[in-house]
Amino acid sequence: MNVRKLALIAVLTVAQAASAIPAFAESATQIPAETAAKSAVANTVSSASPKVAAAATAITGTVSPAPTTSPSPTTSPAPTASPNASAFPSSTVEGSPVVEQPGVTPEPSASVSPLATPQPTATSPVPIPASVAGAGQLVLMMNSNKMYLNGVQYLAGQPMAVKNGVSNVAIRAMVERVGLKLTYNGATKETIIMKDGNELRFKTNSKIYTVNGKATTMKGPAYQYKNTFMVPLTSITQALGIPYTVDNVQKRVILTLQTKPKASFTVQPAEIFAGETTVNYVTSNTASNGATIVDERWEGRQDIFEQPGYYTVSYSVMDSNGQWSDPYSVTINVLKPNQPPVAQFTTNKDEYKMGEPITITNISSDPDGDQLTESWSNRALAFFNPGPVSIQLTVTDTHGLSSTFEKTINITNEVLYSQEDFNKLFVPLGDIYTINGSEIPSWNKISYTTGSEPVTLIRSNSPETVYSEGIVYQETAMGDTRLMVHHKNSMSTNMKMYVIATNNNIYPTTITTQRSGFGGPLDIPTATGKKSIETYYQSIQTGSAYSNVTLQPGESKAVLTTINNVTMKPGQIISLMSDVFSDYPVKYSVIMIDATKDPLLTLPTLSYLDRDGVHNRGTYADANRIITVTDPVGATPSRLVIGDNNSDPNLPGTDALSGSVASNAGNFGVVYKITLTRVAPNTLITLNPRGGKYQGPLLVNGNIIQAPNSSAVDAPNQNSVLYRTGNIEQTVEIMFTAASGSNLPINLLFMPLPAQKAQ
Repeated sequence: MNVRKLALIAVLTVAQAASAIPAFAESATQIPAETAAKSAVANTVSSASPKVAAAATAITGTVSPAPTTSPSPTTSPAPTASPNASAFPSSTVEGSPVVEQPGVTPEPSASVSPLATPQPTATSPVPIPASVAGAGQLVLMMNSNKMYLNGVQYLAGQPMAVKNGVSNVAIRAMVERVGLKLTYNGATKETIIMKDGNELRFKTNSKIYTVNGKATTMKGPAYQYKNTFMVPLTSITQALGIPYTVDNVQKRVILTLQTKPKASFTVQPAEIFAGETTVNYVTSNTASNGATIVDERWEGRQDIFEQPGYYTVSYSVMDSNGQWSDPYSVTINVLKPNQPPVAQFTTNKDEYKMGEPITITNISSDPDGDQLTESWSNRALAFFNPGPVSIQLTVTDTHGLSSTFEKTINITNEVLYSQEDFNKLFVPLGDIYTINGSEIPSWNKISYTTGSEPVTLIRSNSPETVYSEGIVYQETAMGDTRLMVHHKNSMSTNMKMYVIATNNNIYPTTITTQRSGFGGPLDIPTATGKKSIETYYQSIQTGSAYSNVTLQPGESKAVLTTINNVTMKPGQIISLMSDVFSDYPVKYSVIMIDATKDPLLTLPTLSYLDRDGVHNRGTYADANRIITVTDPVGATPSRLVIGDNNSDPNLPGTDALSGSVASNAGNFGVVYKITLTRVAPNTLITLNPRGGKYQGPLLVNGNIIQAPNSSAVDAPNQNSVLYRTGNIEQTVEIMFTAASGSNLPINLLFMPLPAQKAQ
């Protein structure tokens, strides 16, 4: 072999040796972890909300490659993971971390000959490890049970799996990485997760999951596979509020767990005065995914603001992951120090005769414009004893500061009116004055004619005090129907009352509510009864109660829903008075049940409650009573008696639950329409109770008149003023219906007014 051939063989040998050097030996440059993470995120495709997609776009940027050093035969390559090394132990508990051991890269087996000229070689892209992601990001590998969190590998019970086109993940391993607790209810086959006070429930073989009982449909059902509970990825991330992105290049899903903590606060009291009020800051903050709040920061906070004006206070918190919340700001209006009110009143004179009306004008004021409450001492419409009289007024503002003013007037020995005449002339409508009640039975009874209107009264008042759940009354009626309900909750838990209407016909029926009034819940029977009649009259004046409800054949609905819009605490009472109309028979069930129960589901399980033997329930026909008085009244004392079961008989009826005869004692629920066609000039009309205390309004010539304005009228020596006629004879129309909780009978009194005198 000649020298030329040997030289050619030597050159080829050197060239082959040079080409055998690994590509990584050409550069000692290492890719920083941060650059690798950004490169990995750059290949993601967003599958979350637009906000999440925007965030991913912000992270995705152009990454400039690091400069590559020239190859050197003496430079060793940086260590890289050996592709043949085992990344985790063969046996691992689900969700436990697995430490990856990097492999050792061998040294190059040959050196470059000094005689050979190195040729440029293209550098291959350095692969980004699948475990690389941002801080607080959980990486789920597709078709694998591997998960990575902050560079640490964990194993799920089963790989992420696609079933009927839906990606499913092992819920326990993922939820535990999020920092939440998971329990399983074997009886209901539900997996339960608690997050930020909310309860999430997933059920085996169901496409429905619930959050605090509210159902949401998933793309596919949850299921069990080899003792691992699997749920759709989109559903569990939505339920937990976790945004995610899909990296199709590296076959992984990246969940962003770290979210900012939230901070808020309120300021107490509601009104803050400069230099006076100590401000109480009540904070509220939350951290997500198992983190805790470790620090807080205030800006602009002061315990006492010395000067009035507007101040902005901000509050932020930091969690155990080192993330600060967005500042939460409140603007506080610091008021000028509160000034006390000024009490003041005037009288139209400084000296009065006995029985002379006194006009008092309250001219009190408050420099801050606060509403004032007033309290009078020794104020009267007139005085009936001679001598000096001191009248005192105290006014108090909404902040508790008060002021008192006193004025002394003189009462002479002259008499303008006796106390009896003065009361008849000047006591305001709805106010009370005292009479000699023993004289009233001797007054003449007014003669009148009676009639009725076809209204069916369903009265539910027994048992008045209810000790157990049940049906207190039930009846079927059609046409014009009135329901009167009055009951007390004597159970130890909160209850509700319902009126359930059921259509047992083969045709739809419509229930029209015409008039309705409601009172309660309160612990004072007379007050609830008074309020129900007052609002009943108001609905007559305004038509505000008018509404329609249609029931299909066999359908039941709660009607007159003002009664079930409130919860009755133990000891509380409600009253209802409503007029309805139906074109077909409707069964009405009046029930009292636990406030948490569904009335339609509970009704079939309820029993009828027995009467209490004192109060009344029943069904009564012709419940509108028409009274017409055509004779002149008012020239002499006379009376009209209502509810005595003598002059005014009780309505007869039937207890629909027992089938026994019923008598409507007091005629509660009966509407009296009284027309007096000839009431004399200067006539006083009053209400005088005869059976006990009475408290309830009347409708007099279309106006609601309270009997009385406050408290109750007591039998038999008190009167409540209803009406005074003028100087000519006139017709007076009175609508009366007895208020539940009050006592019957009552008398309507008619008497002449004394002549007025010049003052």
